[in-house]
Amino acid sequence: MKIILKILVVAGALWAATQLIDGITVKDTTAARTVGTLVAVALIFGLVNAVLKPIIKTIGCAFYVLTLGLFALVVNACLLLLTSWIATQLNLPFHVEGFWAALLGAVLVGVISWLLDMLLGLNED
Repeated sequence: MKIILKILVVAGALWAATQLIDGITVKDTTAARTVGTLVAVALIFGLVNAVLKPIIKTIGCAFYVLTLGLFALVVNACLLLLTSWIATQLNLPFHVEGFWAALLGAVLVGVISWLLDMLLGLNED
């Protein structure tokens, strides 16, 4: 149940990013299809983060230390761009246009996800 709530939280954060950031779009015809697309993209984003982020953190540990953690923003932006590419390959109408949109989107998705996780108590073990 917790995993489903986390996916829905990320889907909501992605929806907010599509509404607030130029360059992040979902082009679907109906609200139901848009919701389905966002849930699918949230699932892809979660899988990409689960698989690649630990590897990148291990390899790029020095960059995290040297930049006081700001390198994480670049990594998250790249992971969002990768998610957009995978979504395109799967014929999902989700697109992130360029690095700056991905950077702003990654920050917004991270902050909104964190806030919703706190409000819903999803961070508790």
